[in-house]
Amino acid sequence: MALGSFPLRAALLLSLALLPGTVAAQGKVAERPAPPVAWTGAPFVPLWTGTPPGGGFRRVAVPADSPATFLRNIEQPGLRLFRPAHANGASVLVIPGGAYDFLSIGNEGVDISQRLNALGYTVYVLVYRLPGEGWANRSDVPLQDAQRGLRMVRAAAMKDGLDPHRVAVLGFSAGGHLAATLETDFAQTVYPARDATDRIDARPDATALIYPVIAAKPPFTHALSAERLLGKNPSAAAVVRRSPADHVTATTPPTFLLHAMDDGAVVPDNSMAMMAALRRAGRPVEAHFLAEGGHGFGVGSPSLPAGHWVETFDHWLQREFAKTAPPAG
Repeated sequence: MALGSFPLRAALLLSLALLPGTVAAQGKVAERPAPPVAWTGAPFVPLWTGTPPGGGFRRVAVPADSPATFLRNIEQPGLRLFRPAHANGASVLVIPGGAYDFLSIGNEGVDISQRLNALGYTVYVLVYRLPGEGWANRSDVPLQDAQRGLRMVRAAAMKDGLDPHRVAVLGFSAGGHLAATLETDFAQTVYPARDATDRIDARPDATALIYPVIAAKPPFTHALSAERLLGKNPSAAAVVRRSPADHVTATTPPTFLLHAMDDGAVVPDNSMAMMAALRRAGRPVEAHFLAEGGHGFGVGSPSLPAGHWVETFDHWLQREFAKTAPPAG
């Protein structure tokens, strides 16, 4: 019987109605499931004191079937901190994806943080504002939070005895677009400075882009990501402004790219375009294109090559950091 057939759908709905926290026959309001304890238990540091730049937040409706690991209505952006048992001195700012429509904080937040913690990295997951939730200057909103977040991670590294020159950013999907925007437009003025933190360099020391959205226009862009970031009918100038492959320069940090060739949501041409731009600019780039994996695989299944990229990224990052380390003694 097809999944969309009425009898099976009715049975599924009835089963759901009998579960705790769902809408029951008495007409009680359903309780939306809470995010995982590993997420809510991680310390949260707000990015901004008072109203974030621009203001204008407006709550949006959340689909009834939206998982607890899909965050929306982000009025207060910030950083979730995941500390390792034994720090290696390096920090990673993780940027989850979600088409700029939500943040996928399970596979692209908690899971990757735990894997990186096991390797010694201090991890901050960026809880950034979603541009379609009423904010002014929608195409600048994610970059405002990413710049501020990177600066705060670097400030924390100095305070906590970590290396402020070993700060990487790692982004997935639309979060990969934001990471690519940060690594190319870290110096773009998108909000007025508020305090001493905003005088800290926002340039990452290295960047990892995992099945990233790079193109902001057809044929290779992810349509929902582009619409949420730029609106329905953006100008040509607005599209170019948020096309990171067009902004690669001699100051763009070393970049690690990972994409599955069978990704039907964000086609691998996105990573190929970024790789070509980095090569044209003479910037260090390492790219891995997998035969299978699809989209949104996060840390990946251990039964597939996509399940082993975190260790490959770690080896690459340690090599890149070693190139810029000051001489011993």
